Amino acid sequence: MSRRLTLLSVVICLALVVGGYLSLHGGWMPSFLEPVRSWLAGSEAAPPPAPAPPPPEVGVVVVEPEEVPLPVEYAGRVAAFRHVEVRAQVGGILLERAFEEGATVKQGQVLFRIDPATYQVALDRGQADLLQAQATLRQAEGNYRRIEELSRTQVATARQLDEALAQRDQARAAVQLAQAEIDSARLNLGYTTVTAPLAGVTALESPPEGTLVQAQQTLLTTINQLDPAYVSFSFTDEEGQAFRELNERRAEPISEKDLTVELHYGNGTVYPAPGRIDTAAQRVDQQTGTIEARAIFPNPDGALLPGQFVRVVIRGVTLPDGIVVPNRAVSQGPQGPSIFVIDGNGTAQARPIRLGQEVADGWIVQEGLEGGEQVVVDGVIRVRPGAPVRPVPAAPAQENTQANAGPLAAPAMGGAGP
Repeated sequence: MSRRLTLLSVVICLALVVGGYLSLHGGWMPSFLEPVRSWLAGSEAAPPPAPAPPPPEVGVVVVEPEEVPLPVEYAGRVAAFRHVEVRAQVGGILLERAFEEGATVKQGQVLFRIDPATYQVALDRGQADLLQAQATLRQAEGNYRRIEELSRTQVATARQLDEALAQRDQARAAVQLAQAEIDSARLNLGYTTVTAPLAGVTALESPPEGTLVQAQQTLLTTINQLDPAYVSFSFTDEEGQAFRELNERRAEPISEKDLTVELHYGNGTVYPAPGRIDTAAQRVDQQTGTIEARAIFPNPDGALLPGQFVRVVIRGVTLPDGIVVPNRAVSQGPQGPSIFVIDGNGTAQARPIRLGQEVADGWIVQEGLEGGEQVVVDGVIRVRPGAPVRPVPAAPAQENTQANAGPLAAPAMGGAGP
């Protein structure tokens, strides 16, 4: 340590001597001090410049037009396949409810029994009236035959023959009327036993026994047929128009048989059985500007309940020539989304783009990108506009998240566009 300090002191002294001598003699220096001057001048020279850093390495993908699936998602509500109100067709006192409220019933199962006494009496009266009418008819027919025979021998007049014929015809009409009264009474008597018009789940409330039931007015119960189940949803007229335009660009238009429907519960769980498009309204709702559509799902276990809110995801719609860039390649700025594209000189150029729907592999680019271009995917943060880069193939994504289905298109249903 002491030797280093001594050497440093000698150098400083020499520097002072040289500096003083130069100042006294106008810069002239004797030859024996020239090495010292050269050494001092060399020590004051700037170090050589550091080499420029290499261009940053970035991962790129080459985008090409391809067939891109376009799933679309809508809010939906479950509805019963059939909803029937069970009402009494005859009035009377309700004697019995033959099922448990809220239970599942079979078609033809007895639900209610109304007091049949009044209708049994009406049936008995009608049968008696029929017997009386039949007896009158037999008498009128016998009388007509006798008058007809006497008319041939010119014993009975034509007037008598006409009266006998009229009496016979009236007696026949009376028999038919009595028979109709019997049929009506028997029908009303049958209505006192109320059966299920279809299989399904009954309502939780129904009139108790002893209630006075009024024909066509008293609601006894309701039955919902749950298998299959309808799911109603709506799409806008603009979405329908977008689908029609998309279909016109395809060599083979998409039809209803090409579409499948998924049902998602509120917690994200997927219903195990796929559905299909059933129909769509042929009109636009004036208040909402939407078109109502309906899908149908098998529901053997009754898991789908009427009034339940679900999400409907329709698959099968595709974009024939879409360009997709990964999500991590897109940067958002004040002017909107942009990407970095590698030009022919190996430099990165910022490119504004217009995005469409988000899909499983990224974003659909509607404007600003052509097929065959290299897009920076990895290392975007190290890129500067106009700066050279060293492109390498991008690493595959760690995880492809499910795309947020957007309203770019809608399914074709019933000719209502979509």
